[in-house]
Amino acid sequence: MNTYKLIAFAVLGAFAFTGCNKKSAPETNAEGLTKIRVGYIGITCEAPIFSAVENGFFKEEGLDVELVKCEWSKYKDVLALGGFDITHHLIMYFLKPIEQGLDVKISAGIHKGCLRVQTGVNSPIHSVKDLRGKRIGVPGMGTPPFIFANRVLGANGVDAMKEIEWRVFPAGELGLALQKGEIDAIADSEPIGSLLLAEGKVRNVADQAKDAPYKDEYCCAVIINGKYAANNPKQAAAATRALLKGAKWVETNPRAAARLSVEKKYLASNPELNTTALGNLNYVPSVSGGENAVSSAAAEMKSAGMLSPTTDVAALAKKAFIHLDGVSDAWLQTLQVDKLADGQIPADQPQRLALELATIGTPFLIATCCSPASKIAK
Repeated sequence: MNTYKLIAFAVLGAFAFTGCNKKSAPETNAEGLTKIRVGYIGITCEAPIFSAVENGFFKEEGLDVELVKCEWSKYKDVLALGGFDITHHLIMYFLKPIEQGLDVKISAGIHKGCLRVQTGVNSPIHSVKDLRGKRIGVPGMGTPPFIFANRVLGANGVDAMKEIEWRVFPAGELGLALQKGEIDAIADSEPIGSLLLAEGKVRNVADQAKDAPYKDEYCCAVIINGKYAANNPKQAAAATRALLKGAKWVETNPRAAARLSVEKKYLASNPELNTTALGNLNYVPSVSGGENAVSSAAAEMKSAGMLSPTTDVAALAKKAFIHLDGVSDAWLQTLQVDKLADGQIPADQPQRLALELATIGTPFLIATCCSPASKIAK
């Protein structure tokens, strides 16, 4: 089965799911704020959502926000069918469904750098081309790490379907499978990648946060239900601005955002691990950056066989991206957020993380951008 068929199979549920559908017409509360539903899973990179809620950024935009927590397996479906109105998530995860007719829109880039391909510290694998003929562990076929690995392999002349053996493991067990020799490399996401690096178990073969051209590409963006955006452009723009302000607050106060996410119980993680993972992501929100990422990701996904060979990349990018009034890079340049005295990542963060991991000493729960909370095998 080729990659195109695998990705197509992975997203068929977006057209079969029938629950969680609600009317898109906005309602107002007693204060005159327009109600809006924001979807989330409970993962590290969703810090801008949590920060925007806790800091009142939605209210500043005239919105009464309701958070809707969804299962990972139904996330695209619930958004497309109106179970919630807006979120931010991985661009690559939505491009295949959009190609196949899923009615969602992308309005701005949120951050860069949450995916990696890693191998053991003593592995003979030193480059992407060295992965030819090897076994790569992923948290699932069609997940963002799988898509990123396919893109990287294709860009380096490796046929991901013919020259790679893919093996699926729960996200929290990828490191253990690598350590036991069941696979030669893994494709993972934050905070798994940071955890394995901190424990000295892996080194990077491909790093979306540091390697060209991926380091300049937004991995996560604001995603809006298409019908909601069409029927409520003012509210869609206001919610996008709230999320972009949340992203800028995370950029300015990464440690505070990481601790907020854990302490307010938005996600199952640990404060220092979440701080380290969040610090590895580049939160510089951008409208043009998000639009460019749609085009670049679509082009490489097509080259890697993850989109139909007949897909017009430029047409797909135009279909996927939406420009909203009052949402621009010029506005972002004027946007100011408070800088907290203890909100930045301290110089001794590696030591703080090491102490936390040593204190935990047993498997603990953590959520990634590819799976719900799961136990990390220690």
